[in-house]
Amino acid sequence: MKKMMIFFAWMLAACPMAVLGQTHYLESLTLENSKVEKVGRSVRVSVDIRLDAVELNRQQTLRLVPVLVSADGSQQMELKPVVLEGKVRNKVIERKIALGAISEEEGLVRIKRQNGKPQTVDYTTEVPFNRWMVNGRLELRGYVTGCAECSEGDEMLTTGGILPYQDPVLAVSPFVQPEEEEVKRRSEVKMARLEYPVNGYNVLPNFRKNSAELDSVQHSLETVKENLNLTVTGIYITGYASPEGTAAYNLHLSQQRAETFAAYVQKQNPELKKELWHVSWKGEDWDGFVAQVAQAEGWPARAKVQEAIAQCNDNIDACEWKIRQQLSSDDYRYLIDELYAPLRRNEYRIEYNVRSFDLEEAKEMLKTRPDLLSVAEIQRVADSYGRNSDGYRKALDVAVRIYPDNLAARNNAALAAVETEHYAEAIDLLKNARDGASLNLLGVAYWKSGQADKAEETFARAVEAGYGDAGGNLKQLQEAKALFSE
Repeated sequence: MKKMMIFFAWMLAACPMAVLGQTHYLESLTLENSKVEKVGRSVRVSVDIRLDAVELNRQQTLRLVPVLVSADGSQQMELKPVVLEGKVRNKVIERKIALGAISEEEGLVRIKRQNGKPQTVDYTTEVPFNRWMVNGRLELRGYVTGCAECSEGDEMLTTGGILPYQDPVLAVSPFVQPEEEEVKRRSEVKMARLEYPVNGYNVLPNFRKNSAELDSVQHSLETVKENLNLTVTGIYITGYASPEGTAAYNLHLSQQRAETFAAYVQKQNPELKKELWHVSWKGEDWDGFVAQVAQAEGWPARAKVQEAIAQCNDNIDACEWKIRQQLSSDDYRYLIDELYAPLRRNEYRIEYNVRSFDLEEAKEMLKTRPDLLSVAEIQRVADSYGRNSDGYRKALDVAVRIYPDNLAARNNAALAAVETEHYAEAIDLLKNARDGASLNLLGVAYWKSGQADKAEETFARAVEAGYGDAGGNLKQLQEAKALFSE
């Protein structure tokens, strides 16, 4: 009991009075070489805390706690603390530790302050990275306690922002001016499936369904002839035969049928000059026959016929005869009527030139015959509605539909989709892109839609294709991925 009385008396002498109220120790600190950086999946905080100007009351403890705080202040993480102890307070703590009354706090940096002398704390710690830390801040909080463990004031010092980040400013592939068509050449390819008696080749308008077929051919020609915007430049007729009979015989038969068909149609259209007509023939359409068999999924003999075709060895006549011998009468009749019939035909292609249209004419043509407009004419219509307006985007969508392989049409439609935040549309437009500019634009669409991995892969492909701006986009994307990876 006497020893305890002496101890308490010594404590009272050492701590005669608690100093209450706000303290001002943090303003005496000097922070040097402060750094907060992401290392792998951790955040490393390092700073040199200079204590030279701190005059710490000998009975007080200053607990310094660095704190990472989110940008909106909703989340925070306290880091390893640093404890500065006045001369007397340090002796008390050391005594308690020696007596086993308390134990050292794990991870604690505890320092006895030597007032009037230079002291520096080389502070370093690492904590797991969390996304909320990006664009946050580092605060240094000070908690002062006296000899009786009473709070004697709190302080806070904001040391600055941490892990700064801005969304990448990606280089977007530019608008592409479509090339003008000096001469707008167009064509229409159609088929005339006329029926003939066995081995016949003359055109018989009243035979079976020939009348309707010939009317369709004439209607196609009249449509072109009557359109004052068009000038017919050529009519190309090609004759085909089915495989029954020898290849030599069928080549001659396809010639006769093509020539008589051309002569018949020519007679119906005498105003079309003879030099516009061009006739050729191909004989048996064997590739067409193979395709017909592949599509005949419900035909019981299909597998047998396909096996025979696979063993043809380029001798078409022998193969056709083998197939005929293997089939029942019903299956052969199906072959003749259903699979061979579509192969007996004449294809005809009408080629014509289209005149140019001014803006108002082009607007009307876009509604009725957009196929007669060039990509450049459609672009002028789009421009007249204002960049990225509904009219602009709809016009460019028509351009892509009519000219799916035109890079300018596809690029400009995709660019409009990106600029109006229709990223899925842009991705669909560019998913088969091969050139560097289109791949770069596709990468932008992927990134904007939150598909970072696909964006990175696509930018890399654009770089390989020689598109320089994609390299900067790739670098920004990789830096962003590295910052946010957990």
